Amino acid sequence: MEQHFYEERSQITELNEALSVIRTEIAKVIVGQQELIDLLLIGMLCDGHILIEGVPGVAKTLVAKLVAKITDVRFSRLQFTPDMMPSDVIGTAVFNPKEGSFNFKPGPVFSNIVLIDEINRAPAKTQAALFEVMEERQVTVDGHTYPMDYPFIVLATQNPIEQEGTYRLPEAQLDRFLFKLQVGYPTLQEEILILQQQQGKTQQEMLQQVNKMITAQALHRFRNIIQEVKIETRLLEYIAHVINETRNSASLFLGASPRASLALLKSSKALAATRGRDFVIPEDIIEMAPHVLRHRIMLTPEKEMEGVTADDLIGEIVKSAEVPR
Repeated sequence: MEQHFYEERSQITELNEALSVIRTEIAKVIVGQQELIDLLLIGMLCDGHILIEGVPGVAKTLVAKLVAKITDVRFSRLQFTPDMMPSDVIGTAVFNPKEGSFNFKPGPVFSNIVLIDEINRAPAKTQAALFEVMEERQVTVDGHTYPMDYPFIVLATQNPIEQEGTYRLPEAQLDRFLFKLQVGYPTLQEEILILQQQQGKTQQEMLQQVNKMITAQALHRFRNIIQEVKIETRLLEYIAHVINETRNSASLFLGASPRASLALLKSSKALAATRGRDFVIPEDIIEMAPHVLRHRIMLTPEKEMEGVTADDLIGEIVKSAEVPR
């Protein structure tokens, strides 16, 4: 028993040492945004898709590219536009005149880390093409199923301000994202550092300084370490209670799904591991709740008119549930 305990502790130490090196590597390019970077790393450790929302110019795309760059896996990028078709994402059947048959040509979604820039610019039929691959890690075309290689993670960005030429993402698609992360402006000091650091350098030159720090095999091993993090039954009940409250709240038109419960469980375990623990505490669940739930709930029109935000309501629900001690 004692040997198993020390083995678990050494694995968590190895995980945190790897994450520390990754953060240092990312800091070569990015100033600040520490919470965003940590949450992106937690999302990757959970095999979760992540939606990053923020106004233009706050390094949403750059951070996503950096996270992909430090991982030694295949990377592809899609710029979503209103005229994009499903075949532009998942691929299409191409006729081969020599064989007299159609061969499937995989689209850019066949990668390990897929960055989708401005995801809310594509119409519903293109968004629907992502449903299967985001949930089941496979694509079905003409009756044939093509599985994705491990890992398969979608990092998507969207601008919350601009409405022209954009489409609201379907609720079924939003529910497939582990997190919705909101990126704000840097502080005054951070902006001064950005100016000092980036004068005379192009973004491409800065990206070239970043090295690949983690393999797919290491990512898989770290994921298994996180799955072994312990959580008591009373904390599982607390997660279920929080999620259930979103369905019973008079302020919400739509509550969270069971997929949200699993997302909150996985991300709480990952947060505990990144904090050097092999067990979950209530604060892990409370800290992860807004990122897991803000895109999965829908406020009533009355609450929206009052200026109440999803995060405000999540805070109220988390406080109303009895925190186990």
